[in-house]
Amino acid sequence: MGHGHHNIRFDGDPFALSGAWSPPTSRANFCEEDYVLTFYLAEFINSLTNIAYVYYALQYMYSPGSRGLLSPKLDFMSISLLVLGVGSFLFHASLRQALEFVDELSMMLLIWSMLQATLTVRQTPAISKAISAVLTVIFVSFTAFYLNSPLIIYQVIAFLSGVGVVILRSLYLFHWAQPALPKAKSREWSKRAITALFICIVGYGIWNIDLEFCQVLRDIRQRVGLPWAWLFEFHGWWHVLTAIGASQFMTVARELREETKREQKKE
Repeated sequence: MGHGHHNIRFDGDPFALSGAWSPPTSRANFCEEDYVLTFYLAEFINSLTNIAYVYYALQYMYSPGSRGLLSPKLDFMSISLLVLGVGSFLFHASLRQALEFVDELSMMLLIWSMLQATLTVRQTPAISKAISAVLTVIFVSFTAFYLNSPLIIYQVIAFLSGVGVVILRSLYLFHWAQPALPKAKSREWSKRAITALFICIVGYGIWNIDLEFCQVLRDIRQRVGLPWAWLFEFHGWWHVLTAIGASQFMTVARELREETKREQKKE
């Protein structure tokens, strides 16, 4: 077992070599026991909890305004949430290294969509296009770099840096941008964005508990038995909580975009 958040592994589970996708080739292997519930999914709960990302993506795609099953409402944020759900499901189901890259780069796609949404608000069309082009170059460059130097810590740093920029840009828009946004709306958006961020931070904390106290959690799961043991699969809670937090933030970003459109029509 390695040390440090980014490279702890849990190897040697009794069924790890007898599953549909065995042997695991991914660099990360989480606290959930491999293939303990089904021959087909390496990590059962860590796979199924990705349905949360898919659910929130589809909730937007088929909200009022969509034109039926084959004509969903699409934006970059909802697509990135859907891609992350599918990519993360495939990775946790298989523990294959190629799909681990899909999962990790899907997380980068998610933060790219949020950066694009927040940084282009209240910009001229020309500046918006320039920002989108720069973000595309950064994302493609990082992907090439990461596939060449695949240390998980690089992905963690890049992801958290992106989150930091999204937070700073949101604070600027809510509190310091001129002309100021309507006060009541700004207060409400700020509160909802902070709540969304807090939910994601709680999820991240729970994921770290899963990493650092795996043996304790496995003992608890053994004692309480199924289905209660599933409540102590904490990496799965990270999926659920980040899906909730990300989707709530996306709703705020979309409302902010609509408000900006209204402002422009008045001018």
